[in-house]
Amino acid sequence: MKGPLFYSKILLFGEYGIIRDSKGLSIPYNFYNGALKKEENPSAEAIASNASLKRFADYLEKLEEYKTNLVFFDLVSLKNDIATGMYFDSSIPQGYGVGSSGALVAAIYDKYAQNKITILENLTREKLLQLKNIFSQMESFFHGKSSGLDPLNSYLSIPILINSKDHIEATGIPNQSFDGKGAVFLLDSGIIGETAPMINIFMENLKDKGFRAMLKNQFVKYTDACVENFLGGDMKSLFMNTKKLSRVVLNNFKPMIPEQFHEIWQKGIETNDYYLKLCGSGGGGYILGFTEDLERAKASLKDYKLEVVYQF
Repeated sequence: MKGPLFYSKILLFGEYGIIRDSKGLSIPYNFYNGALKKEENPSAEAIASNASLKRFADYLEKLEEYKTNLVFFDLVSLKNDIATGMYFDSSIPQGYGVGSSGALVAAIYDKYAQNKITILENLTREKLLQLKNIFSQMESFFHGKSSGLDPLNSYLSIPILINSKDHIEATGIPNQSFDGKGAVFLLDSGIIGETAPMINIFMENLKDKGFRAMLKNQFVKYTDACVENFLGGDMKSLFMNTKKLSRVVLNNFKPMIPEQFHEIWQKGIETNDYYLKLCGSGGGGYILGFTEDLERAKASLKDYKLEVVYQF
C-alpha cells in the first residue's frame, strides 16, 4: 500500500504576523514529500511513526466527540490500517518550518475524512475557511495551536494568499525564471526547532504594549508590503521591504533566531548581499533568505548550504 504524495510548504511571508491578521503567502515546496504506507519489514522510523499515528487517531476520535459536525472520519478503517502497520513515510524534515505535520494531516484527511471537500470542487472562500478550520483542529495535536495553513497548502498544493484570518484565497505567483539572478533560498541552521515554545514566547511578548505597537506599525506593515510586492512582481520594492522586515525581526524576535545566526543576519542587512527572515516559528530548522544576486549570496554564505526555493 502507498497513498498519494503530500508536499512540504514554505510560508514566504506572514510567520507570527498572521496571528495578528497580517497578510501571508504560503507556497508548496515539492522538494520534500510524504505518503501513508505499509510494508512487510518496517524500519525503526516506521514503527515510531505508526505509534504516533495511533495517538493521533485517538485524538481524532476525541475531536469528533467535542467538535461535533466539524469533521467525521472513517475511524474503523483508520484504526485497522494503523493496527496492520500503516505509517507516514516522509522526507520532510521535522522541526524545520516546512510543514512536516501539515503533510501528515493532509494525508489522513484525504484518505479517511467522510464527505470531504476535494481539490476538484469549486473552492469558494467558505470551503477554504472550512478546510482551514478542520486542519487547524487536527494539527493542534502536534503544536498545541495551529492556524491550519500548512495542511491546507499541502492538501491543495497551490499557493495560498492570506488576506486576514477570515479571508484566504488560492492565488497565482509570478513565474520562476531559472536563469534569474534573484532568489529565495533556505539556509539550514542544523538545529531542530520546537514550534510550541516559540509560540509561547510570542504570546507572552504580546502582553507588552510596546511589542504590540511594533507588530502593528512595523512587522505587519512590512509583511503586508512584501506580499503585495511579491505577487505584483515589483522586486525592487520587495527587497526594500524585506530588508526592513529582516531588521525588525532581528531587533524584536531574537529568541526565535539561533544565537550563532545573529551575526550573519546582521551581515546581510549591512552588505545587502541577502536578507534573512524566519521560516515558520523559528528557534532552529530553516532560515529563509532573499537575495537579488544568488552568486553573491552564495559567496557571502560560503560556509552554509543554500537550498534554492524560487528564482526570479
